[in-house]
Amino acid sequence: MKEERVTVYAGSFDPITNGHLDLLERALKMFDNIIIAVAENPAKEPLFTLEERLELIRASLSNHPEPHRIKVDSFKGLLVDYVEKCGAMAILRGLRAVSDFEYEFQMALMNRKLNRRPETLYLMTGARWIYISSRIIKEVVQAGGSVTGLVPEAVEKKLREKMLDKIN
Repeated sequence: MKEERVTVYAGSFDPITNGHLDLLERALKMFDNIIIAVAENPAKEPLFTLEERLELIRASLSNHPEPHRIKVDSFKGLLVDYVEKCGAMAILRGLRAVSDFEYEFQMALMNRKLNRRPETLYLMTGARWIYISSRIIKEVVQAGGSVTGLVPEAVEKKLREKMLDKIN
């Protein structure tokens, strides 16, 4: 029996963007299953709570044609420990620019030092999403701009609600 090809797509996803979803779709062509793992990082101060980020990801995938191939989960601690626990063979990461590569390269080397089993796989962000990041999305909404078409509708709605709450 063939071993299932599983990868973990980890990140803060604060919030998930259409760029993240594009990477997910492309990775589904290479892997049997993908675990979207939201990192619980107490050092970061996310806009959305962990529960909100998980819910926004699930809402963004609610009409996905193959939901059985995608699991949404969270983890704390070392990513390589989580990957090992899941039995995944790879860690999926997206790259937008050379500056992303420097950080990602360091992380991949550290992960390799901690656990040699999982491979780190990088996918370049699709050209139409290369300029967006979760941070930029939040800044645009905070300044009153539109992010329509850059994030799923559920995310855009929740971003606007959060920004109104911060103002009031």
